[in-house]
Amino acid sequence: MTSRRNFLAGIAFCGCGGLGTARAASAPGRKPVTVIGKRVKTIDVHAHCIFHEAAALLGGDSAVLNSVVKGAQEGFIVVEDRLKAMDAQRVDMEVLSVNPFWYGKDRDLAAKIVAIQNEKLAELCAAKPDRFAAFASLTLQDPQLAVKELEIAVKKQGLKGAAIGDRVNEWEFSDPALHPVWAKAEELGAALFIHPQGVPELDKRLKGNGWLSNTIGNPLGTTIALQHLIFQGTLDRFPGLKLIAAHGGGFLGSYAPRSDHACFVAPPGCDPSIKLKKEPTAYLNQLYFDALVFTPEALRHLIAQVGASQIMLGSDHPYPWEQHVVDRIFEAKSLTDPQRLAILGQNAQRVLGIGA
Repeated sequence: MTSRRNFLAGIAFCGCGGLGTARAASAPGRKPVTVIGKRVKTIDVHAHCIFHEAAALLGGDSAVLNSVVKGAQEGFIVVEDRLKAMDAQRVDMEVLSVNPFWYGKDRDLAAKIVAIQNEKLAELCAAKPDRFAAFASLTLQDPQLAVKELEIAVKKQGLKGAAIGDRVNEWEFSDPALHPVWAKAEELGAALFIHPQGVPELDKRLKGNGWLSNTIGNPLGTTIALQHLIFQGTLDRFPGLKLIAAHGGGFLGSYAPRSDHACFVAPPGCDPSIKLKKEPTAYLNQLYFDALVFTPEALRHLIAQVGASQIMLGSDHPYPWEQHVVDRIFEAKSLTDPQRLAILGQNAQRVLGIGA
């Protein structure tokens, strides 16, 4: 069995500085963040990893092993390197997740991949509980298996919930086939982190300059997933479900009020048998979002739409979308100090059950 010392010393594990009232600590490399004199544990809920052992099961079909996207190779975590990078960002804890690349694979192969990842995530979090938490992987193409995996992950492995895509093959997340998984997550109080996988049916239109399959496709994938969950009544069925949407929830937060008018303008486009309990935009206040929206104005607007109590830090680390995740919260002058405290860490502590 690998010793804890050897585990931390050299094994490569997995892949995918403040302004204002923040002050530096005396310990080299660590700069704890304070707001109005209160120390806050900064928690990044959107940080990626991948494991060689899991990706290797795909052999030459493994795009995750061969990615040329900046930061992809840092996804194979070397613990001390990752901790240095977190210290530079003034991030106390990362909640790790693996982007699901196994939904379209054979069920048994996918189950092996998921088992490896959850075991490795649990080991890493147990070795460094003050720096890492994690969302489990699930074999969502087999909902009954996913229910068992989620229960083991939360009850036995100490993981905080699960990372999921934006749909499962031909199933939207509102499909009744997936209801057992959402029911189990609600029962366990486990959070589900939605990370998009793009919209491959639009690949032809998204060809050309600008990496539009990601630039447009990823936020669009999240937007579609959330709208199905709202309009199909899934959030009414599972009102206690904790959903965290990556990249600020995609495009929904920018133009949510259009949802409140659609069924009035075009009744044939809506199912009269589905009676929502509230206006579509009201459901955004029971969802959670990361703050990866890049500018103070975008963050101000997201808060105006969903409330600061629903937003958490998210960097997409090690991919260099946002390399100053804590700084961005202090640069947003529209935020109050209590809102900064909430977004920097208190919301994640409350929703994920992470200690101070």
